[in-house]
Amino acid sequence: MTDLSAFPINSRWPAQHPDRLQLYSTATPNGVKVSIMLEEIGLPYEPHYVNIGQDETWTPEFLSLNPNGKIPSIIDPNGPGGKPLPLFESGAILLYLAEKTGKLLPEDPALRYETIQWVFFQMASIGPMFGQLGFFHKFAGREIADKRPLERYRGESRRLLGVLEKRLEGRKWIMGDDYTIADVSTLGWVRNLVGFYEAGELVGFADFGNVAAWLERGLARPAVQRGLAIPAKP
Repeated sequence: MTDLSAFPINSRWPAQHPDRLQLYSTATPNGVKVSIMLEEIGLPYEPHYVNIGQDETWTPEFLSLNPNGKIPSIIDPNGPGGKPLPLFESGAILLYLAEKTGKLLPEDPALRYETIQWVFFQMASIGPMFGQLGFFHKFAGREIADKRPLERYRGESRRLLGVLEKRLEGRKWIMGDDYTIADVSTLGWVRNLVGFYEAGELVGFADFGNVAAWLERGLARPAVQRGLAIPAKP
């Protein structure tokens, strides 16, 4: 049986099935990327709920695995060379899982890099911008009298939706007919923008019909529906 005792995080979130991939996460847009991916590819895993409301990501045990203090993180007990592999940063985890299983990432080198490009687009642009918009629209930022930050993130979020809208013109998925890690990476963020952040009207989401149709298709996938609720709260 695989021994994960060398990882301090295992003392706080002990593995009941150490031979399975260990997921430390919460059902946020970044968190559900990996749970959706795992549900899509069918790789056995054990999810651990990390309570960000109680600052569990800043505990020494979690930081020992993810020095950035953000979810999600994983330990794959069957990493390269048969050795356990710890990883943080959702985009890197998606790419690793795709390459490990040969799923949701094109084999053609040019298409592979094009797919990774759209994952980076989400990580560098959509995620940070939508997250800031959510802060200023729904959370403590709405109490700030100066509305220029909110307007800045609203405008940038509309621009990014426009980029995605153009990309999805005549396409079922971001890469065309094939559902890939580019879609997995982005679905949760667009869902949160119009759902959890309640910013659909603010950004004029109705103007982006291609994005709306893509979101509906994505949310209809059984693996996505399962992944959105993993890890479940205790």
